[in-house]
Amino acid sequence: MPIKATEIKRGQALMYEGQLHIVLDTDHVKPGKGPAYVQAKMKNVQTGTIKTNRLNSSDRIEDVSIDRRPMQFLYDAGGRGEGPFVFMDMESYEQIEVGNDVIPADQSQWLRENLECTMMLFDGKPLGLGLPAAIELTVTDTIPQVKGATATNQLKEAIVETGARVRVPPFIENGQKIKVNSQTGEYLGKA
Repeated sequence: MPIKATEIKRGQALMYEGQLHIVLDTDHVKPGKGPAYVQAKMKNVQTGTIKTNRLNSSDRIEDVSIDRRPMQFLYDAGGRGEGPFVFMDMESYEQIEVGNDVIPADQSQWLRENLECTMMLFDGKPLGLGLPAAIELTVTDTIPQVKGATATNQLKEAIVETGARVRVPPFIENGQKIKVNSQTGEYLGKA
């Protein structure tokens, strides 16, 4: 079903130039001169290449229906955070392995055991992963708070259970659970 270029959203699957693409990011641009357009960063599913395409607001693109299934992350089969990653379908209990070509490092760094997420599938083939907006993680390593430090906007680095690095306020200590934005990696608060 064709949709307008202005209706394109992040995570959507489209048939563009005869090939299946996943939209990674969109930006609506209204220049001072000339017509408005949409900048869409898309990943070609067949080749894996990522390209930013400029679409006129009036352009129509074929929307593709993809299957979104609830999955639970079980473990990293490689053991180094690089995949393949093993997921279990929450309805059929079937397990699938997904490579790091489907799940980029900026997403895989937030995967912890038993995390529930949404897998996008097309003809049974994994296309991408939808993480929850906020993920609860345990801080495994950070420096202790300096006594007498009163500056409020200072952040320190902390390493969480998945190995990812997060900037946190000085009062966060080892062993505490925190909430992290899975899109930006920002600290959201204590869990």
